[in-house]
Amino acid sequence: MSTTPGNPSVPPAPELFTWEFATDPYPAYAWLREHAPVHRATLPSGVEAWLVTRYADARQALADQRLSKNPAHHDEPAHARGRTGIPGERKAELMTHLLNIDPPDHTRLRRLVSKAFTPRRVAEFAPRVQELTDRLIDGFAERGEADLIHEFAFPLPIYAICDLLGVPREDQDDFRDWAGMMIRHGGGPRGGVARSVKKMRGYLAELIHKKREGLRHEGDDDLISGLIRASDHGEHLTENEVVAMAFILLFAGFETTVNLIGNGVYALLRHPEQRRRLQDALAAGDTGLLETGVEELLRYDGPVELATWRFATEDLTVGGQEIRAGDPVLVVLAAADRDPARFAEPDTLDLARRDNQHLGYGHGIHYCLGAPLARLEGQTALATLLKRLPDLRLGADPAELRWRGGLIMRGLRTLPVEFAPERRTEEN
Repeated sequence: MSTTPGNPSVPPAPELFTWEFATDPYPAYAWLREHAPVHRATLPSGVEAWLVTRYADARQALADQRLSKNPAHHDEPAHARGRTGIPGERKAELMTHLLNIDPPDHTRLRRLVSKAFTPRRVAEFAPRVQELTDRLIDGFAERGEADLIHEFAFPLPIYAICDLLGVPREDQDDFRDWAGMMIRHGGGPRGGVARSVKKMRGYLAELIHKKREGLRHEGDDDLISGLIRASDHGEHLTENEVVAMAFILLFAGFETTVNLIGNGVYALLRHPEQRRRLQDALAAGDTGLLETGVEELLRYDGPVELATWRFATEDLTVGGQEIRAGDPVLVVLAAADRDPARFAEPDTLDLARRDNQHLGYGHGIHYCLGAPLARLEGQTALATLLKRLPDLRLGADPAELRWRGGLIMRGLRTLPVEFAPERRTEEN
């Protein structure tokens, strides 16, 4: 902690990016919103960046095209640039994806991929998500205990996004292993994330080659086949673009949902009155509270703590603060979504909250493409858990739980739970 010079009435500035901060960052974000809403901070990587914490400023910054997604605009020495994205993506030649590019390339690639996430396509995918959800719960329901992160929240979106991409079922466990290393961040062996990225890149390149060789008809409607077909029909997708797009859809398409489910279940277990309201509504066949509830869980303790990197392409002002061309800017979604200037009683979990234009999936042209699928997975996972395991409870003291390291995402490492074992009937 440090004191605020010149104003003894202001409480001391909080220390950022410690393990204590990771456990509960919201008091620190409240201080920043009040006293330093656009704050220059030194990140754990050593890179300095501006943190934007108020809702109005955050919404403006997310839509401001003077804040580029392209790391080439970063005014840092070349050796530092590898510290502002996904570890290993530069060496693996995976930079040309939606999180790193601006219009017109962003517009072109997003248009191609958005076909996989239309409401109709997501609705068609709902039975598969339900099937995966039930199968995973079947794996631990008779035990009476589980780690909901590793046994449920993590594998569900991995298998779902692999199906969507067109990864063969027999290869999906390899993806699960690689993805597991990628979300462990500081918890795994040194260089493990970069090695997993390299393996994933090699596999995707080979899979794309096999699919291109075997693409003989229009019936293959998985996402990778669609990207190949678009490339072959004049959309001018390079092989690197196809590989990078498949990679980022997998990477961005699973960890956010892991955290949505994990953080969401944890919040419900810590707020039993809200959890009972949801269970009662589901028992009555009312899904309205489930839909507003998932939005509230996204706002209250969402899966993405900071929006991905942006870089000022010119001098500009955000929230009254001058930002120089080349400076990195990080919009703190977790802080903006608890801004009392936008949300009534922002630190209260209210599953029935209606006026809830949260920023959990971003805003503007980079709004999360896979949000409809993530919402489907979150709603299906929570509803099925609460119906099948109605007495679900924490299996550890909350003080013992640890949050994963890493700058962008917010999620628990483990979530041990206990419940009455489910008796398997002959029909099952």
